[in-house]
Amino acid sequence: MAELVVVRSGPLTTVQDLGRRGVAHLGVPRAGALDEPALRAANRLVGNDPGAAALETTLGGVAVRATAPVLVAVAGAPAPVRVAGRPAGFGTAVRVPAGAVLEVGPATHGVRGYLAVAGGVAVPPVLGSRSADLLSGLGPAPLAVGDVLPVGDPVPGAAAAEWVPLAAPPEVLVLRLLLGPHADWFRAVDRLARAVYRVAPASNRVALRTEGIPLERVRPGELPSEGMVLGAVQVPPDGRPVVFLADHPTTGGYPVVGVVPRADLPAAAQARPGTPVRFTLHRT
Repeated sequence: MAELVVVRSGPLTTVQDLGRRGVAHLGVPRAGALDEPALRAANRLVGNDPGAAALETTLGGVAVRATAPVLVAVAGAPAPVRVAGRPAGFGTAVRVPAGAVLEVGPATHGVRGYLAVAGGVAVPPVLGSRSADLLSGLGPAPLAVGDVLPVGDPVPGAAAAEWVPLAAPPEVLVLRLLLGPHADWFRAVDRLARAVYRVAPASNRVALRTEGIPLERVRPGELPSEGMVLGAVQVPPDGRPVVFLADHPTTGGYPVVGVVPRADLPAAAQARPGTPVRFTLHRT
């Protein structure tokens, strides 16, 4: 069995697949790739099932040594790719000889890249997923130098795609916001559509946090904890909207002004700190 040995782990590199589905009642978040289309694209390029586990990098890339020949592909945030010190393709399948180091450099745009290997990263699944869940501590820990990752067997006869189109990382992040269930807790909520926020540096896999003019509450007090969904937009006491991402808590007690549709969240995953954020309001 081939293995990948971590030579450089980058600021935050984790193993991610499509996440844990149907276990929120146990208090377990979904986790999984923040930019799901990019994960699926990387897997298609090497002939994997769409949800095979891969490496999710954050801004700074990663470097791994292959112990046997492997086929890999990098998608998501654009970044330079090198094999054994030589430039290699981004967004296409690349062969890595045994003993060679594959380097994914810092992202030139966007935040999160996906390194897929034919056969997938074969760490043991937990509750049906190989994803690292940073909030609950399930799945493999973020990668560290010297970690050894097993690679599964490639799918026999699988057809690898030559190219998969992906949206570019956003210059301005526009998120649809389906208002409710606590939109009436805020004064002049329609101002959300005219305000421009920015992605806060404190954003992570749990949530995209914003900076900007706070929303003003018209109801005092707090709520009993209630279930939270992917894309829920909570408003904590500082009044700045927080968009829940894959590692979000399954319950929360701050009012939810609305929900961002799942289709808009991959762009949120690629928005760098300082990126302008606009909400477009939709009433159901």
